[in-house]
Amino acid sequence: MTAEQEEIAKTLGIGRRRHASWRWIAVAGGAILLVAAVLFYRGATSGEQVRYVTEEARRGGLEVTVSATGSVEPTDLFDISSELSGTIAAVHVDFNDTVEKGMVLATLDTSKLEAQRAVQEASLAAAEARVAIAEVSLDEARKTFERGLELSRRGVAAEQTFIAQEAGYERAKAELQAAIANRDLAKANLEVVKVDLTKSCICSPVNGVVLDRAVDVGQIVAASLSAPVLFTVAEDIARMELQIDIDEADIGRAEVGQEARFTVDAYDERVFPAQITELYFAPETVDGVVTYKGILTLDNSDMALRPGMTATADVVVTSVADALLVPNAALRYTPPVEAEEDNGQGGSGLVGLMMSRRPDRGRSGGAAEARKSVWVLRGGQAEEVAVETGETDGLVTIIRSGDLKEGDRVITDRFNGN
Repeated sequence: MTAEQEEIAKTLGIGRRRHASWRWIAVAGGAILLVAAVLFYRGATSGEQVRYVTEEARRGGLEVTVSATGSVEPTDLFDISSELSGTIAAVHVDFNDTVEKGMVLATLDTSKLEAQRAVQEASLAAAEARVAIAEVSLDEARKTFERGLELSRRGVAAEQTFIAQEAGYERAKAELQAAIANRDLAKANLEVVKVDLTKSCICSPVNGVVLDRAVDVGQIVAASLSAPVLFTVAEDIARMELQIDIDEADIGRAEVGQEARFTVDAYDERVFPAQITELYFAPETVDGVVTYKGILTLDNSDMALRPGMTATADVVVTSVADALLVPNAALRYTPPVEAEEDNGQGGSGLVGLMMSRRPDRGRSGGAAEARKSVWVLRGGQAEEVAVETGETDGLVTIIRSGDLKEGDRVITDRFNGN
């Protein structure tokens, strides 16, 4: 092509049209190859036999449990402190010692209290002596007043003298009342010292076992609004309880009287029985997680369990002895739908070949969620059966109603093969 011809071609745009036509040819060729691949795949798979993974619907028992963690604690636990401040003079018990009610666990140094008692006893003796003196003075004043009253009636004594005698009598009575009040005050002060002496004996309030001792001889105890705990005594460690934290999502299913079982790390293969006796209404929130306290009674007559052991409990919230059961995988299974021509249900042409739609099983949530369906293999064909489901333990589910019976093979999955 001469330079003049090239100039004319550029002017007419012949080169650009040639490049554009090659691009359209490449796109059309790719589309044809894609359609051919899809048709080949459908032709290859249409000849394969569909095989299903099935399990039998069976009758059996179902148990639904709620899991929770907690700790084993004594049923009756006592923290013992001192009401008085002072120095510990003696400690009479140690860890694991068996104690009886009233037994002395520790004593305070009572030297100061003994001195105070001596002072109060002396004060009481002096007050009683003053009462005796006041009584004698009153008797004397009474006799003087009576004699002056008689003389005044006869007109022998002067009126001024009689007035003085009467005032002395009234004064003697008042002095006796004051002496009696001082004696009562001295008695009360003495009783206070005696009570303090009694409290200087740190004693056990119950029969039990010493779980903790937090005091030594010579230690200074400072009594306050929150006195330090010196001893911890469990009344009976053969009678323990399990305190568990139930998640807020499960508390609605837990009830007093339900049976439970739990394990502890100390005995890997042993399962301990228990029973819920109390459910607290007050919530406990830790790091944004809300739980509710449950109290379970247990038998520790063999003394295997110890206070503070961490336990994992399973509370039986539902127990069915005999029911028709199917695996949960059967309720989740839905057979895929083959691609069809344009029938208003799916796409057509290339899009219809490459896409398929899973069937709508009519679930609308709420109460309708119990109405589900399973696919049953009957006569070599998969048949959908509507059922009403009940409780589940996460592996199998109770079938309450529906055209399903024991021995039916429900489909849980499928695979293609020759």
